Amino acid sequence: MQSHDIDYNILGDDMQIVEIGLDPGETVVAEAGAMNYMENGIRFEARMGDGTDANEGLMGKLLGAGKRMITGESLFMTHFTCEGAQKQIVAFAAPYPGKIMPINLAAIGGELYCEKGAFLCAALGTKISVAFTKRLGTGFFGGEGFILQKLTGDGLAFIHIGGTVVKKELKGETLKVDTGCIAAFTKGIDYDIQWAGGLKSMFFGGEGLALATLSGHGTVLLQSLPFSRLADRILRNAPSAGGKNTGEGSLLPGITSLFQK
Repeated sequence: MQSHDIDYNILGDDMQIVEIGLDPGETVVAEAGAMNYMENGIRFEARMGDGTDANEGLMGKLLGAGKRMITGESLFMTHFTCEGAQKQIVAFAAPYPGKIMPINLAAIGGELYCEKGAFLCAALGTKISVAFTKRLGTGFFGGEGFILQKLTGDGLAFIHIGGTVVKKELKGETLKVDTGCIAAFTKGIDYDIQWAGGLKSMFFGGEGLALATLSGHGTVLLQSLPFSRLADRILRNAPSAGGKNTGEGSLLPGITSLFQK
């Protein structure tokens, strides 16, 4: 299925929004809850599946929805279609600080592998599926696990990358990366896991038990702020169960006391 030819405009710096311009009859598919605002001529509908297979039966849709649940996503995807007489705008927001990256799938060979949760939206005709890494070791020690999102098609797709984006072009080289910092990579890249080093380095080096190794020929997109790292820091500085905050310089106890008086 040929993807719809959509226009876009990215707004903001660290908390970005992408505005998608849809001509009459065009559709964009997005993760449930990603929409920020839309103009009056846009109709939206929650569906099982990305709409790439019009003849897909109920069992096929249920199987696809089950795979999406493995990645932690919603059972449904939301389809936004322009039903107005002229171009209409629908906008999608990033869930945490970072960058929204537009990916022209046709220009990179039609396939992109990204961490689960990275996909934001794409032109109708883009297939959003689940990919599993080939090696068992990757599954056990790969940080985000061996489950990846796979985007296939010939149109525009948008992914969200935490923090600063670093683009690496590999031409046969090998790159060692913290497992959580891998945002996406193209086909032609081999993804594997290696031990971080000696026992002392693994347990006391703060870099985890293993590092990801990326090799081959293709493009790798890295992120400086994985959501897992952000969530871990927030939890470490959050109020304890007894209502006391263990973080330094927190204003939360003082604010809470004002409401208790």
